[in-house]
Amino acid sequence: MKIKSLRQIRNWGPRTVFLRVDFNVPLQNGKIFEDYKIVAGLETINFLLSKQVRLIIATHLGDPGGQIDPAYSVRPIARRLQKLLSRPVKFSSEISGPKVQRYADKLQPGEILFLENLRFCPGELTNDSTFAQALSSLADIYVNDAIAVSHRRQASVAAIKDFIPAYAGLLLEKELLAFNRILKPKKPLVVIMGGAKIKTKAPLIASLLPSASYILIGGALANNFFKFQKLSIGRSLVDEDSAKEIKKFFTGPRLNKKIILPCDMVIKNKKGQAKCIPAQSIGRDESILDIGPRTISLFASYIKKAATIVWNGPMGKFEEDSFRQGSLSIARLVAARSQGAAYGLVGGGETIEALKLTGMPEYVDWISTAGGAMLTYLGREEMPGLDKIVSK
Repeated sequence: MKIKSLRQIRNWGPRTVFLRVDFNVPLQNGKIFEDYKIVAGLETINFLLSKQVRLIIATHLGDPGGQIDPAYSVRPIARRLQKLLSRPVKFSSEISGPKVQRYADKLQPGEILFLENLRFCPGELTNDSTFAQALSSLADIYVNDAIAVSHRRQASVAAIKDFIPAYAGLLLEKELLAFNRILKPKKPLVVIMGGAKIKTKAPLIASLLPSASYILIGGALANNFFKFQKLSIGRSLVDEDSAKEIKKFFTGPRLNKKIILPCDMVIKNKKGQAKCIPAQSIGRDESILDIGPRTISLFASYIKKAATIVWNGPMGKFEEDSFRQGSLSIARLVAARSQGAAYGLVGGGETIEALKLTGMPEYVDWISTAGGAMLTYLGREEMPGLDKIVSK
């Protein structure tokens, strides 16, 4: 794989750079709750500023559906970036057009202009070439540092590359190098999959199954396998249309031997009480909300032998104290095995939240800012945002 990195640019000159970032952070009433994505993007921003470029930064926030919605304004993000950089960050309430062009033309070397939420424009969501050209007209160079949206066919990550030279940012480059360590792993490779969405995770399971030694399934994802095996799952969360995807991992009644399911669960009964029971004993009024201690021990036996680990998706409803031990135990195991005995990669917003509850994120080799995009890349599916930036 060859990455067209911005490090390869030799003659910077007085250029303007359009930097697409993913600063889609949790925000409510103008307050940012978690800024790890902004912090992760600082290396690229500081690198570009060191080259004295005129820097235009753009991101999306949430999904306002192509409509202007003040609740999704990225102005608070621009303010946080200004604080982190300890330098002024100008803000444009418009995204394209003559007014923004005037702002861009007035930028001096080393100055920053932050644009309003890209998804306020319908053309962003439809990958509209006219909108993409308008964005590209603001700059001389395009830099993609937003791995989390690089699986989207949207104007600021896809069509814009048709109009100006495109490069990978430093964060995007590191993300791809980390992902490729999973695609060409040091073995044994152990994959830990949780969460709920079988349709998004089935391609990753299928893609990694040949190289993986084991794939450990937890969270609501496991419920789909139990249902396919005609085991009771009570009132547990399940994808009613999962049979087609699940069937791929069975030969007749037998599940692929590399796929390991939970053997006990922590459930909530109709009285709202938490209880640990065997996986085959779920009552009709009970809900599976975590993996049990025997499963934690079982999963630990595989994780402790791994040379490469990838984890995406919590093991249960970790937001509640009674159902977080599975996710936190897996997080501790992954962190303890990483940075030495094994290479550990963790991705997905909820997975990272669970990891942070342990206070051990710094022990993991790579924490990806991507969720769905990581699944798409590792599943070897199309990544429009990487066209003209990455080649084989």
